[in-house]
Amino acid sequence: MIAVVGPGAVGGLLAALLHRAGTPVVAVARPASAARIAREGLAVRSARYGDLTAAVPATTEVPPGADVILAVKAYGLADVLPGVAAARPREVLALLNGVGHAAAVAALPGRAVSGSVQVEAARSGGAVVHRGEALLVTVPDDAADLALLGALTTAGVDVRTGGTQDEVLWRKLVFLAPVALLTARTGAGLGEALAADPATTDALVAEVAALATAAGVPTEPAALRALLEKIPPTMRSSLSHDVAAGGPTELEALGGDLLRRGRAAGVPTPALARVVAELRATVGAG
Repeated sequence: MIAVVGPGAVGGLLAALLHRAGTPVVAVARPASAARIAREGLAVRSARYGDLTAAVPATTEVPPGADVILAVKAYGLADVLPGVAAARPREVLALLNGVGHAAAVAALPGRAVSGSVQVEAARSGGAVVHRGEALLVTVPDDAADLALLGALTTAGVDVRTGGTQDEVLWRKLVFLAPVALLTARTGAGLGEALAADPATTDALVAEVAALATAAGVPTEPAALRALLEKIPPTMRSSLSHDVAAGGPTELEALGGDLLRRGRAAGVPTPALARVVAELRATVGAG
């Protein structure tokens, strides 16, 4: 049995695909969400996987002994950790944004690993809308034998290994942070966001690259900027959508955490500080 904790856009997509592949899976959510999923199933609209509605069982608690995929937003992690720990899982795969959650995940019972997921998905009209072809889960090399990965592969998810856990998390964060912060700042797709304020864009990219390098994951600003230019220009981050909606956001798990790491490592981050301050004011005003 696999318990997907946090069946939102990413978790809902994974749970639906696992169910379609015949894997025993349960969605673990807050009472209202669990009741809705139990009543309506998980609807997915995807160019890659097609349209489907999966009758995934739903509950508010992790079943004892279940393997766990943690797909909550970073700000919801503290709320679900006690329930995951109480279930005594054999395996836990956390697919959260940022790097600050890794220590808390590692402290869970069983074999707990933090990886990354590359996907553009959002909830819209009661369904998970999966845009584009990407659905890639990356884990550290030493987690290649996780049973959870076999289930995901059978479900049609692309899976790969990618070095140490820090490398896996930072390699996503170095492009996610600029994408998230710049698209949230402008409320526009990435192409427009990159071009809106070139000086801030270049400074922010250089600072994020310096932070990754200081963390042991060498990153060249020019290479990072080239990577960002290859991303579809219409892409917007979940942070951008969340800021626009006025709800909880991952701003502190991304921008705030990077600022703290910059102070600890002695890496100057004035552009990052300015963008985060602007977004904090926007979130506070909302």
